[in-house]
Amino acid sequence: MSRAKGTVAGVVLAGGLSSRLGREKALLRVHGRKRPNLLRRTYDLLAALLPWCWVSCRPGRPRRGYVCIFDEMEGIGPFSGLYAALREARERGFSAVLALSCDLPFMDEATLRALLAARENSSEQTLLTTYCQRETGFIEALTAVYETEAIPFFDRALAEGERKLSRLIPEKRQLRIMYGETEALPFFNVNYPADLERVRCLLRAR
Repeated sequence: MSRAKGTVAGVVLAGGLSSRLGREKALLRVHGRKRPNLLRRTYDLLAALLPWCWVSCRPGRPRRGYVCIFDEMEGIGPFSGLYAALREARERGFSAVLALSCDLPFMDEATLRALLAARENSSEQTLLTTYCQRETGFIEALTAVYETEAIPFFDRALAEGERKLSRLIPEKRQLRIMYGETEALPFFNVNYPADLERVRCLLRAR
């Protein structure tokens, strides 16, 4: 049985400290000074596809111009922002959340549409719809749809001290869209200064 349509909300995960990069990654304008920064670009991608979208923020650090949702716990990475978004989504009547990190300068609408289409046609037992790199088995946990029915797994992980998103939900309840290394560009993220330089080189080559 396929999922009901129109029940997914979005959340841009933008509450990180950007400590490895040394500057606020959400505010980077890698596509040009007159183009949107990474936060706005990511938000616009989700807002074009979904009926509602939040921006996940650290407590006391709202992002002006966005509907913000705040981490309930600090210092535990994107787990906290996604956990808060899932609980809020459940309260508002959404049945799932598409989580997208703000540091993906090459993410595109086609990749997100394919993710949502896979989720709509997934089994009722599926709690996580995500991408997986074929060569490495790496799960793209920050480009993924999480069902609100997965909240008990987050509750359990919180109690047990587990914070790695790819480990929360049993594999049998995941739908993984496989992709190869030649298709990996949308998932390239900016964590370090070398990553930022790589993005600039790739953009100059276009």
